[in-house]
Amino acid sequence: MEPMTHIHCTNCHLPYPEEGAPYRCPRCGGLFDFATLFDYDPAQVDSEGPGIWRYRRMLGLPEQAPVISLGEGHTPLVWAPAFNMQVAFKCEYQNPSGSFKDRGSATLVSFLRLRGVDSAVEDSSGNAGASFAAYAARADIKARVFVPESTSGPKRRQIEAYGAEVVNVPGTRSQVAEVVRRVADEGSVYGSHAYLPFNLPGYATVAYEIVEQLGSAPGTVVVPVGQGGLLLGIARGFEALLQAKVMEKMPLLAGVQARACAPLWALFSYGPAGLGWVSEGQTLAEGIRVSHPLRGDALLQILAMHQGTLLAVDEEEILPGREALARLGFYVEPTSAVVWSALEQMNGQAPGPMVAVLTGSGLKWSGS
Repeated sequence: MEPMTHIHCTNCHLPYPEEGAPYRCPRCGGLFDFATLFDYDPAQVDSEGPGIWRYRRMLGLPEQAPVISLGEGHTPLVWAPAFNMQVAFKCEYQNPSGSFKDRGSATLVSFLRLRGVDSAVEDSSGNAGASFAAYAARADIKARVFVPESTSGPKRRQIEAYGAEVVNVPGTRSQVAEVVRRVADEGSVYGSHAYLPFNLPGYATVAYEIVEQLGSAPGTVVVPVGQGGLLLGIARGFEALLQAKVMEKMPLLAGVQARACAPLWALFSYGPAGLGWVSEGQTLAEGIRVSHPLRGDALLQILAMHQGTLLAVDEEEILPGREALARLGFYVEPTSAVVWSALEQMNGQAPGPMVAVLTGSGLKWSGS
C-alpha cells in the first residue's frame, strides 16, 4: 500500500499507517492531519471530470483510490442583495444529499474503499450521517450511523433510506460521539468526518470553484462553523491557490457560530477565559452544535495567520435569517441561516466581493 507520509499525527508526528483506517493515532491517540500545504496546479484540472473530481490530483488520495461520486461539487454561485450590498451565495445545499458534506464524504469514502473497508460507523447530528450513508451505499459499504435523539426526522429518514442502520442515542451531540468512540475502540472502523482528515481536500474544492466562478479572488467568505472542517478546508484551498499564484491575496475568512454553542467564537473573542461559560446549549442550528470542535485549534491558527474572524448569532436571529434567505429563493435549514445575521454584522466592514456559503437544504429541517 502506498504510504501516506503527507498525513501525520499532530501530536507525535507518526505518519498515517499504511494499512487499516484508524481514526486516531494508534501510538498516542492524537489527531491525524495533513503535514503539508494542499497542492493546486491549474494545469492538472481535468475539465471533463465530474464535480470535485476535476481536481482529482489535488485531493490528497493515492492514484489507485477509486472515484466514489454522486455528482458532488460544481454548485451554483448566485448573486442576491443583502443589507444594501450584493452577495454571492454558494449553494452547497444543492449537493446530492443536500449538504456540503458530500464533498468530504466522496474523498473520505474513496479512501475507506481503497483500504478495503466494507462496514463502518459514523456519528452525526444529521447532515454528515446522511452524506456518509449515501456514499457508503454508492461504495457498497455497510454503514451504521449514531445520531442524537433530537435529530430532525427528515435527516433520520434520509439516512435510513440509503440503507444505513440508524442508532438513536439519548443526550447531547458530544455524548453521541462518546458512544461511537467506544464502538470504534472495540474494533469497528470509524468513518469519522471529524477525526479523519480525508474530507478536508474535498472541502478545499469550494475555494477552487469560488475563484473559478468569480473569475477572481473573493474579498470575504462567510461560513457556518461547527467542527471547523469546512472553513479549515476552504482556507487551505485558498492557501493552495495563493501558493500557485492563481490569486494574490487571502480573502477575509469569517466563521459563524450559534451563540448557544459557540466555543470557537468565545475563545477567539475572549481567550481561554471565554471557554468558562460555553455550554452545549439548545439551538436551531443543530448542524453546528459542537462544544469541543476537533479541528478548532487548526482553524484558530489559520484564522490568526490570515487575520480572519469569528462571529456569533443569537438564537432569535436564526429563523428570521432563514426566512429572509427564502425570500431570495434560497431554501436552507437553520444552520445555514446563521450567515444572514453575520452578513448584517459585517455590513460595510468587510471587503468585497462577498461570498456566503449556504451549507444545508431546508428540506432537511423538521420545522419546514
